[in-house]
Amino acid sequence: MKKIFLLFTLFACTVILAQQQNVTFSVSPSAFNEDEQITITVSNVNPATWGVSDIYLWAWSFDSNDANIMDSPTNGSWTNSNEAQKLTNNGDGTYSISFTPTTFYNRTGIGRIGMLVKAKDGTGDKKSQDQLFEVGKFQLTLTAPTANVTLIDSGDNVAITATTSLAANFNLKANNTSVDTQNGITSYSYNTAVTENTTFELEATDGTETQTETFEIIVRPTVVEEALPSGLKDGLNLNSTDATKATLVLYAPGKNFVHVIGDFNDWKLDNNYLMKKDSSKDRFWIELSGLTAQTDHMYQFLIDADLRVADPYSTVVLTESNDQFIDATTYPNLPGYPTGKTNHAVTLLRTGDTPFNWEVTNFNRPAKTDLVIYELLLRDFDALHSFDALKARLDYLQTLGINAIELMPVSEFDGNESWGYNPSFHMALDKYYGTKTAFKQLVDECHKRGIAVILDIVYNHATGQNPYYRMWNTDNGNYGGQASADSPFFNQTPRHSFNVFNDFNHSQQATKDYVKRTTQYWIEEYKIDGFRWDLTKGFTQNCTASDDSCTSAMQADRVAVLKEYADYQWDVDPDFYVIFEHLGTNQEETEWVNYRLSEGKGIMMWSNLNPNYSETTMGYHDSNKSNFSWISYKNRGWTTPANIAYMESHDEERMMYRNINFGNENASYSTKNLATGLDRVGKAGIFYFTVPGPKMIWQFGELGYDVSIDFNGRTGNKPIRWEYVNDADRKAVYDLWSKLIALKKQEDIFRTSDFTLDVDNSTGLKTIHLTNDNASDDLQHVTIIGNFGITEQAIIPAFQQTGTWYDLLDPSNTTTVTNVNQSMLLQPGEVRIYGNSAVTLSNEDIIKNTTDISFYPNPSNSIIKINKDVEDVAIYNISGKKVLDYKGSYIKNHSFNIESLATGLYFVRGKTENNLFSLKLLVR
Repeated sequence: MKKIFLLFTLFACTVILAQQQNVTFSVSPSAFNEDEQITITVSNVNPATWGVSDIYLWAWSFDSNDANIMDSPTNGSWTNSNEAQKLTNNGDGTYSISFTPTTFYNRTGIGRIGMLVKAKDGTGDKKSQDQLFEVGKFQLTLTAPTANVTLIDSGDNVAITATTSLAANFNLKANNTSVDTQNGITSYSYNTAVTENTTFELEATDGTETQTETFEIIVRPTVVEEALPSGLKDGLNLNSTDATKATLVLYAPGKNFVHVIGDFNDWKLDNNYLMKKDSSKDRFWIELSGLTAQTDHMYQFLIDADLRVADPYSTVVLTESNDQFIDATTYPNLPGYPTGKTNHAVTLLRTGDTPFNWEVTNFNRPAKTDLVIYELLLRDFDALHSFDALKARLDYLQTLGINAIELMPVSEFDGNESWGYNPSFHMALDKYYGTKTAFKQLVDECHKRGIAVILDIVYNHATGQNPYYRMWNTDNGNYGGQASADSPFFNQTPRHSFNVFNDFNHSQQATKDYVKRTTQYWIEEYKIDGFRWDLTKGFTQNCTASDDSCTSAMQADRVAVLKEYADYQWDVDPDFYVIFEHLGTNQEETEWVNYRLSEGKGIMMWSNLNPNYSETTMGYHDSNKSNFSWISYKNRGWTTPANIAYMESHDEERMMYRNINFGNENASYSTKNLATGLDRVGKAGIFYFTVPGPKMIWQFGELGYDVSIDFNGRTGNKPIRWEYVNDADRKAVYDLWSKLIALKKQEDIFRTSDFTLDVDNSTGLKTIHLTNDNASDDLQHVTIIGNFGITEQAIIPAFQQTGTWYDLLDPSNTTTVTNVNQSMLLQPGEVRIYGNSAVTLSNEDIIKNTTDISFYPNPSNSIIKINKDVEDVAIYNISGKKVLDYKGSYIKNHSFNIESLATGLYFVRGKTENNLFSLKLLVR
């Protein structure tokens, strides 16, 4: 059997490296055929470390070519191993299981078996390392050299030794030429001087079967020492004047030499592609030439003639195990992986492509306090799971009124279907969602509609596929083990209590450079508007994996480095949204909120109100459960609305699921009732969107999505429920939230700093009072009252003044207030929002008969002309704010000056005869 290098990875949704144990495996008999019973014994294992007493075998097998991996049919699932594979406790600290491979794996022609042991629920990396055993009575074991690749100086002597389980005839080949034979022995030994790169192949045959071991002896090349040309960045540097050339730069301290391999040299070690070295910068570099423009070239770095890694700064990578599952609709003309030429991820290299033609080059972002963010996971938002699919859904989102989209991570991650918090290449776009061009088209279209694009990014950790992890680890450059002591990027063990995968060391300059290079790329390449930084608690170096109190406490090093990372973003884009998911102490978050605030910057913080709003809609109010007063930035001692509050996020249980399954009820009223629960979710929005400050909606929350977050496993695929739109009760939530979002964006009072919340009682009665900072605005006061109990209750609205008050959602409904402390009776779930002045929402609901109205030119940046006699023409920006106003009557084809408008999407509204009209205008 030919032994080839094979990588096997096991991906679990959540990994805590400290849980993995390195145990000892043995097999009896030591050499066996596939149809013989064997016993696997495990020692040096402590199930108590995983909080269990039993351990289970997780097993797989290979065919005779060490390919075609198949799992044991009785593995069960990673979270629930099959009882058939439970090991027997031998009572002496060892555990065993016996089986016959052909029966156990349900296949024949087995060349190798693989296994590990685990807890019944392996979540959290409760497992051992992988173990492989060769199948067959006749086995060849190479005892020297011990590595696949051995480096020597020219002329050094190389000792080659091997053993076989049965007497055999040996034949040693060097570069396909036989150089030594020895017959009828079980122990082989040979010595030879080597002066050139040589691939050795040692064959052993017992007369009926042949086994082979292949290894390489590489003569150290002479590396040219030369300064790195100025202006080059780590990774790929295209030549702006010559599409046949590109320069590659690799940061690789401690490495001896690096070759570039790729389609241009048939993926073979070639000293013509030996990179130069700048020792003063710990970097290797090479200028490639002879490339073909607009062609899919591919490359890897071959480090010290042994380790193959893709470029850490790849913008697109090809992988051998995932790409075949990406369809041509999502990613047309996906280049094929160079199967048989190499392994591991490879970098896609293209030169001479025409730059993307951005239609919006000066996007006017929504003010932070006006943000209404829609968080979504492409995989679970549309069956096509692509940027193009999301672009086709923008009408739905724009009508809802959101002005920002936050995408869960889209940088390259392990596998295809994932939440994305398992990043492997931080600068590459994951192909499962589409092409770079498709993503740019999505961003451009969002910007045309006044919608900002925010990306969720993950720099706490990286998976084993990350090239910088593979270059310095204890697994010989594979994906397991842990970071080695000389890693410039990763901690050997996690330095905080929430770690998954491999923990970045953010005190290292190399890590900071990596973060700077990759984050700035996304801003410059894709015109992204903001980043949401995942798990910022993990950026400290002061704690341990078991010390949650330390991790959650104020950490000065974390504050400092994250301020530095904010600066990286603002260096490229001064108005960039910087958002942290910290969910930590108010003291620490305040440090970031106030950082460079006097310059109009400052960092925004995720603010989780899911438990409180969920209790509100379920109708539970004892012990202050439904107190969501933390939604007020003033209650946190902040001077600016920097808290991005949310009732739901990807990480929280869905409110409607809780309502239906756990809601409060009595004989006449139940929040478990679907229509009632939906109504309460809709009404909760009145006590949510009206509180000044940025807000966030989780996908389909506006339709009362009621599938549990734990359906199909926490990170597993969830049902996509576009049919909800056709359900009147669910659509009512969407419609109500749409009106509330329009109010929030349109009316100055919802930006005021003069507001109070009374939401912390045990009855479910809640009030909000807002007073406008803008004294010239008609709408000076808003009073909101609600009964989130499950019985009828009286409430004192405490109106700010007497007089006529208007229902802001239905201005025709008025209330005359003669006593501001007069109580009002509210039914369970009833909420009212009053203003001292009527408000007309500037949304599409009021428009009639616009088919015969048009204007030209469109797009325009100077004037527009309308083809009808019109009056009272006004132009609104995408947030609903009036930016130009032309009072009076105008004859058809009158020229309206729009030179003062910035680039972006606007609405032109007015009247013709007795009808209102609204038309979209694109200003370039």
